[in-house]
Amino acid sequence: MKQNKTLKRLLSYFAPSRGLVIMFLILMLISIVARALAPMFLGFSINDLGEILKGNVTEELTKGFIIFLVVMLGCYALHSVFYWIANKLLIKATQKMIYNLREEVDEKINKLPLNYYDTTTYGDILAVLTNDIDTISTSMQQSVSEIVNAVFTVVLTLIMMIGISGSLTFIGILTIPVLIIISSKITKKSQVEFDHMTERTGGLNGYVEEYYSGHNVVTVFDKEQMVNKTFEEKNDDLFDASYQGQYLAGALYPISRACNELAYILVVLAGVIISICGGLSVGMIQAFTQYLSEFQSPITSVMQITSIVQNATASATRVFKFLDEEEEVPEAENPKFPKPLQGNVQFDHVKFGYLPHQTLIHDLNVDVKAGQKTAIVGPTGAGKTTFVNLVMRFYDVKGGAIRIDGVDVRDMKRSDLRKIFGMVLQDTWLYKGTIMENLRYGKIDATDEEVYDAAKRARADGFIRTLPGGYNFELAEGATNIAQGQRQLLTIARAMIADAPIMILDEATSSVDTRTEVLIQEAMNEMLKGRTSFVIAHRLSTIKDADNIMYMQNGDILEIGNHEELMAKNGLYAKLYNSQFDNGEE
Repeated sequence: MKQNKTLKRLLSYFAPSRGLVIMFLILMLISIVARALAPMFLGFSINDLGEILKGNVTEELTKGFIIFLVVMLGCYALHSVFYWIANKLLIKATQKMIYNLREEVDEKINKLPLNYYDTTTYGDILAVLTNDIDTISTSMQQSVSEIVNAVFTVVLTLIMMIGISGSLTFIGILTIPVLIIISSKITKKSQVEFDHMTERTGGLNGYVEEYYSGHNVVTVFDKEQMVNKTFEEKNDDLFDASYQGQYLAGALYPISRACNELAYILVVLAGVIISICGGLSVGMIQAFTQYLSEFQSPITSVMQITSIVQNATASATRVFKFLDEEEEVPEAENPKFPKPLQGNVQFDHVKFGYLPHQTLIHDLNVDVKAGQKTAIVGPTGAGKTTFVNLVMRFYDVKGGAIRIDGVDVRDMKRSDLRKIFGMVLQDTWLYKGTIMENLRYGKIDATDEEVYDAAKRARADGFIRTLPGGYNFELAEGATNIAQGQRQLLTIARAMIADAPIMILDEATSSVDTRTEVLIQEAMNEMLKGRTSFVIAHRLSTIKDADNIMYMQNGDILEIGNHEELMAKNGLYAKLYNSQFDNGEE
């Protein structure tokens, strides 16, 4: 039942191409009708030839013999031409269907909450976006044509067979119920294995992606054998599921052939007896056996493509599961936006937890004035990154409200809200392309002069101009062909180009040396003048000039004030600061 629903939903994607599908069906029907008539004309020609060989040579028989042969050849030619055109239309309709499915998946990606990506492996997501959709594309092109051909052929040849001899038709289809019962049982078992196969494909992809990206660490800790062993285990699991699914599905073909051969033998024996008794001519017996072959052939073909259909169903199930994932909370019906935008940010009794039974932030109250620099410090897991994720509405609060200039962020369009922010993260993200293209990601219409100015202020211009091609230097995937510190400088320059009114810096200088950090701090201080900013910092010396410093622990703000006030208080912040000084981190 579940598989039928999946197939029905998958076929619904043909709706926008219904015109092409209708034309495909019409041409396919004409093609099959032409092929179905050919054996009948062959039978007529054989009867005429038999009379001619007996010595009854007449002009009428000779002319009829030739006409029947020509008509038969014409039927086969018509079948071939229309079948080719029909499949061409089907390919176009299938590709449109896959195009629409990819578009829907792409739109879904942007509607899913951040929590989905936090709880789902990249391997599973990539498997859906690539392997599963490609499997559906290939399978639909192969299977739809075969199934439609099978249905039309079976119906038309059955009609022709009954027209020739009802008793021979009954004998010819005796084995069909047995075949249906056996195939249904095998199909049910093989579908389970194909479902396992798609799941394990995603797991294997995720494992490969994870350890390929961390290959240097694996090598340093000499864990290649362990990684290879785990890969082999996962690969073996995938092999077992694939083998079992393909083996079970493949068993249908020899079973189908055996049933067909048995039916053919019975029909030939019965046909000989009927012919001897004068019930049917030799030509009609020959036509019937050819129709029986035409009747059995598509059934065998359907059995052969069962594995393809099941594989497509398993892939479609994963794609539809992805499309049915719960999306972000819908946008407000009447969105608001603070005008004029000043940059005041208020946390009003905010409560939040990533899981329903877990509360990370219990009752957070903060009032950040426009233009203030607010630093967030504290131990790992204190809630520092969660704080900025809530500001940008990557997650929605479970209680209370976050307001920007008095407007609840939930009442704003997400796109409008996020345009307010510029962001520099500890984990750099740069895509394959030129440095100029990557820097313009912060502002697509930025002029060359704006890009150069931002790069200079971020202290990135110097190293950029030493690269081959300078700003036109092509970054590799993940920008692996430049140093980590250089990647950090580029992300800072990108944020400067964005020129957003509120800035978020999450360990923005963690990957640069101390000397460069001092220079960047000067540039960033200049950039942050007059802007509201939130700075997550590990090196406390970099945030001594902040207007507010919040010490967070377990989701709560335990201390807040400027550097001098907190040091005078001699509390948690002072202990953390002094510990860094004692360890030589100053």
